[in-house]
Amino acid sequence: MGINISSAVQVHALSDTALAELPSLLVPALGETLAMVGIVMLIVIVVGTPIAVALHNMAPGGLFERQGTYSVLSWIVNIGRSLPFLVLMAAIVPFTRFITGTNIGIAAAVVPMSLAGIPFFARLVENCLRDVPLSVTAAARASGGSPLQIIRTAQLGEAVPAILGGLTINTIAMIEYSAIAGTIGAGGIGYVAVTYGYQRFDNTVMLATVILLILMVTIVQLTGDALVRAATPHLSRRK
Repeated sequence: MGINISSAVQVHALSDTALAELPSLLVPALGETLAMVGIVMLIVIVVGTPIAVALHNMAPGGLFERQGTYSVLSWIVNIGRSLPFLVLMAAIVPFTRFITGTNIGIAAAVVPMSLAGIPFFARLVENCLRDVPLSVTAAARASGGSPLQIIRTAQLGEAVPAILGGLTINTIAMIEYSAIAGTIGAGGIGYVAVTYGYQRFDNTVMLATVILLILMVTIVQLTGDALVRAATPHLSRRK
């Protein structure tokens, strides 16, 4: 029994990846993760922001109240936010294959990540718009601004710091989702962690991927905090 355990330990130790080999494994994976998150966040911002604006202004007290339309749109957004990402990813595999022609790789990960990120970001931005004082919108209306001008300057313009904070949260969530997407062969850090770390019991790879993900999230958070401070006048003036 002792010999078998010793042999198993030796085999396990030999299976760990050498530190010198980690860059060749992690650098391409990092590039794939950045590509996934970058594409998804572009889609999320372009699609989620108009949805948030529509939700805010079709609600009672908005620029163009539409209670029925608001209820339907809000219900759709709530459904998108309700499903855990892993369940959503598995449930829409046929749709993903129809859209991209495949259910593996970066393209296949972008579809479920976008569908999960859009409603999340829409709610974040909607809450940011709600926090804009009503007096700001009222002043813009009194000055004769068009609905588009009011939305662009009085609503979105005033909510920029809060939106940047929401964007930071959403980006971090997409980094986490990209790691989960690695379980379906989407590539990126999550794929390396599962395939080379977990399945091969390679502690070196597992530890390296965890550290890399922590660094990515930390950099995104610090960058987001800096942007929020820069966009907030009284914070940007602090020394």
